[in-house]
Amino acid sequence: MVHVALAIAGSEATGGAGAQTDIKTFHQLGVFGTVTLTCIVSFDPQDGWAHRFVSIDPGTIADQIESSTAVHEIDAVKLGMLGTPETIDAVAGALAEHDFPHVVLDPVMICKEGEGDTPARATDDALMAKILPRATFVTPNLGETRILAGTGPLDSLEDLTAAARAIHERWGVTVLAKGGVELAGEDAVDVFVDDEREVVLRSPKIGEHRVSGAGCTLAAAVTAELAKGADALDAARTAKRVVTSAIEHRQHGRAPFDAVYQGFYRG
Repeated sequence: MVHVALAIAGSEATGGAGAQTDIKTFHQLGVFGTVTLTCIVSFDPQDGWAHRFVSIDPGTIADQIESSTAVHEIDAVKLGMLGTPETIDAVAGALAEHDFPHVVLDPVMICKEGEGDTPARATDDALMAKILPRATFVTPNLGETRILAGTGPLDSLEDLTAAARAIHERWGVTVLAKGGVELAGEDAVDVFVDDEREVVLRSPKIGEHRVSGAGCTLAAAVTAELAKGADALDAARTAKRVVTSAIEHRQHGRAPFDAVYQGFYRG
């Protein structure tokens, strides 16, 4: 019997991120993937490749989750782009109803630095109030780690480690905080923290720029491994290898950024 993972995430039309990447990552790791779409995101090539965002009705989101859970026994859930407080309410309700064994949150924060009371701020606040308490594993990037930890700039591995520990202590969630290419040094470092362990994961940096879909791939790989019964740290280590391979074999296109490609990972 193949294990099943559910991605609750946005559609990204070019295939380089979002639910499309989640499904490819699940498949790469031998897990059957189902999807609940929360929004539709497309890049606008006429406007500097800015995001065009269309939310999906909360009732339709609930219907999709109902369908997947009626057909399958869900072993793990991956949460990606949610995008509005109404979507967050719908997803939080489903998490409360189903009590999934693993809920991996890629905490897509949309509020810009210095924004006050805006819809983006309300969305991020709702994510922290209603989704994070129901997550079991969270995979923030450097900026998201800073926001969730409520700290200042993260300029060193020591800063990142302290912030990851603060997130774990605040929400009781397993944390894989990503330094990526943004943290100084030759290696891309991630910090894993749970109740018993604090471990730094390293791999050599590949280029100097972020690659679209890397965060989605990492969280989806963690989800797939947890769905199969892996220990949380082992899942993080496998996810690190998966995303490193996906960045190495990145897909080039006409956009000013590349996208991950999972097709070469063999374990």
